[in-house]
Amino acid sequence: MGPVSSTSLSPTTIVAFTVHIGSGTIALFAGVVALSAAKGGTLHRRAGAIFVAAMLTMAAFADYLAVVRPDQLPNLLIGTFTLYLVVTAWLTVYRREGQYGLAEKVAFAVILALFLPFALLSLQLATGMRPFLRFSVGFEGPILIAIYVFTFLTGIAAVTDLKVLIGHGISGRARIERHLWRMCLCLTLASGSAFTNGFSRVLPKGVIPFGWFFVPQFIVFGVLIFWLIRVHFTRWYDGGSATTDGAPILVDGALNPLAVD
Repeated sequence: MGPVSSTSLSPTTIVAFTVHIGSGTIALFAGVVALSAAKGGTLHRRAGAIFVAAMLTMAAFADYLAVVRPDQLPNLLIGTFTLYLVVTAWLTVYRREGQYGLAEKVAFAVILALFLPFALLSLQLATGMRPFLRFSVGFEGPILIAIYVFTFLTGIAAVTDLKVLIGHGISGRARIERHLWRMCLCLTLASGSAFTNGFSRVLPKGVIPFGWFFVPQFIVFGVLIFWLIRVHFTRWYDGGSATTDGAPILVDGALNPLAVD
């Protein structure tokens, strides 16, 4: 979001900012715990539940702030994308293998509605055309890169959602990978919001070089790549294969609480 002054904000907007920042902070801590805990274990599930609730709250208030403040449409799209990611990541492991329903169809409609504006905006920015929307901080530098990245990510999400609908559900490694990359991407977005968009404006300029504010996002992204490789190319998941302590990672299509990290 663009720079704001507390003296120019209404009490309701200040409360919304407070809830947005507070829930985002909770999401960061819960996300780190969920990533560090044994997958499928009690701590992982409880931290994940807190992460989902906090991210939904953060994204919902981000959307509200984007509506009540001028020239914030890109933030509305990004906030909605975050809501979509959280819901679909949770829904992926909530459903049994090979199941899908109305929620998945609605999610596909939502991501398609998000992808098309991003695709049009990226085309306009890449070709020098006048953007169809305005943004308070302009479309330059990191903001321009972010627009291209979000276009790419929403495109991938739309394609993978379409595959779920065509395949009448998702199962096996692909199901865990879908949950994994969407949850980790949510944590990456929360990190970006906190460090590159938050701390970078709160701290005095020059105290920390701006590039260092991107480090938390790269760390989360690195963890995402690690887990995608581990799930896809190793026996950590092998259609219910045993872990080192003999407990299967999946039981009846759900993560086993006894599975090790």
